[in-house]
Amino acid sequence: MTTTAPHPRQLVVAAPRRAGATPLRVVSPSAASAPSAATPAAAAVVAGSVPATSPSGSSTVRLSGPDVAGAREILTPGALAFLAELHHRFAGRRAELLTERHARRRRLANGHLPDFLPETRHIRDDRTWQVAPPAPGLLDRRVEITGPTDRKMAINALNSGAKVWLADLEDANTPHLANVIEGQVNLRDAIRRTIDHTSPEGKRYELGEDLATIVVRPRGWHLLEKHLHVDGEPMVGALVDFGLYFFHNAAELIARGSGPYFYLPKLENHHEARLWHDVFDFAEDALGIEHGTVRATVLIETIMAAFEMEEILYELREYSAGLNAGRWDYLFSVIKKFRDSGPAYVLPDRADVTMAAPFMRAYTELLVRTCHKRGAHAIGGMSAFIPSKDPGRNAEVEARVRADKQREADAGFDGSWVAHPGMVGYVGDVFDGVLGACPHQLWRTREDVHVTARHLLDVAATPGAVTERGVRTNVAVALRYLEAWLGGRGAVAIFGLMEDAATAEISRSQVWQWIHNATRLDDGRTVTGALVRQILAEETTALLDEAGDHGARRARIAEAADLFTEVALGEEFPTFLTVPAYACRVE
Repeated sequence: MTTTAPHPRQLVVAAPRRAGATPLRVVSPSAASAPSAATPAAAAVVAGSVPATSPSGSSTVRLSGPDVAGAREILTPGALAFLAELHHRFAGRRAELLTERHARRRRLANGHLPDFLPETRHIRDDRTWQVAPPAPGLLDRRVEITGPTDRKMAINALNSGAKVWLADLEDANTPHLANVIEGQVNLRDAIRRTIDHTSPEGKRYELGEDLATIVVRPRGWHLLEKHLHVDGEPMVGALVDFGLYFFHNAAELIARGSGPYFYLPKLENHHEARLWHDVFDFAEDALGIEHGTVRATVLIETIMAAFEMEEILYELREYSAGLNAGRWDYLFSVIKKFRDSGPAYVLPDRADVTMAAPFMRAYTELLVRTCHKRGAHAIGGMSAFIPSKDPGRNAEVEARVRADKQREADAGFDGSWVAHPGMVGYVGDVFDGVLGACPHQLWRTREDVHVTARHLLDVAATPGAVTERGVRTNVAVALRYLEAWLGGRGAVAIFGLMEDAATAEISRSQVWQWIHNATRLDDGRTVTGALVRQILAEETTALLDEAGDHGARRARIAEAADLFTEVALGEEFPTFLTVPAYACRVE
């Protein structure tokens, strides 16, 4: 069967559609942050306060933290006024939504299982509504590459041959101020095709001709930006990432035939999607951009969002570019939400939890069914494998990646993710074999799929076992990742896989869950805190031996071991990215 692909409509910059909209206005920076004659424009911003006037009134935006090169170019008075207005309009609603997250979590702990919402059934039953047609650069998404926004990796991702680059300001990035600013600088330069890089060894990196479409992933609603405050309140990380990128680049992207596109992480319900809708709506008006220019793909990476996929598409319908199966965060979400719900929600070794597990298969098939029912792209999950110098290992990796992506393509996905340029060819081959010249398979509406709440929650049917090797791997991965994170790296190659915050969260949360459920290993022993502490000590010693006399790294390893103890061996279940003891360490 063939289908005619819709033509992407041309996007234009237009006047704000609300005649009464009040333009943003800024005043000059205070003396503490104003550039001096001795400070070039591209130099670091000195920490200080900037008074900014926006439609909501005058505010003081304060930057704290170390001097960061490029900050003057990004944290301009106009950009800070825009951020202040985003904060005043949306930070309160965001706080209310996070409070409701905690309330739902308490209900889960009391045995109230999630289900499809009866109050929104009319949205699911209405077959007439569709999302917006694909925007320029988002029609064919058969291969997407993800990665952080450091300069070399940005160039490699754009040149990789993938159709889309997910420029990750979230799980593959650490919230050091230098990374926050550098990522925005690199995105600005990439859009204007002025980005280049020369390595310490003298190797030069520059852009080719055929580049991936940029789609930016801001931080989730749950994270704050501790370096920027509005009238004494820390800004919302998601609004900082979105606001700076949109303010500096939206018009330029449109002029170059693309647009401001985003991946939205960690949503748990359609109310959180509605908040993003309103952010987009305001931002377009404020900068005089035609309504419906923004496009957003939502990552379905929480168990709660799986029950509201249609509602999420509906809330974002004029902005929607589809849904993505964020498999690793989804697994973490299952563990986190049902961590104290008993053995029925205890998963086996991470390596045993494949996409063939019944609850994972139900989730992905429902995602394809939902997207194609509404004319939206369905994008498959991350292949975390990376190439090896061992030809035998490479052949094994290629076979596993091809099998994984063949399953997704056969299920109806329109594309999928990779974490390394070396995987782009494999995945492209698989989707080429299914799609041919067609840019997607939206015509496959998967009417055969009938997923119930029971299917989504059938964690107990997952085959596999908990083994000492699985415990040890989780400890080793989490320890190594935390050490890299404390050093400013958010995407790390560990044991042949590209690990980020999502996979590290799985590793440490599984350990916590196994301990608190007195889970038995396949050899009959019980997973205890004492066993995990012994393994942690052994893995820490091995990593210290690897570090040798490198004092700074040894200090990070010791700190990582303490942090792992806090988030995996404590009575409570914090998220290691947001525990106070960690947050105060981030510069």
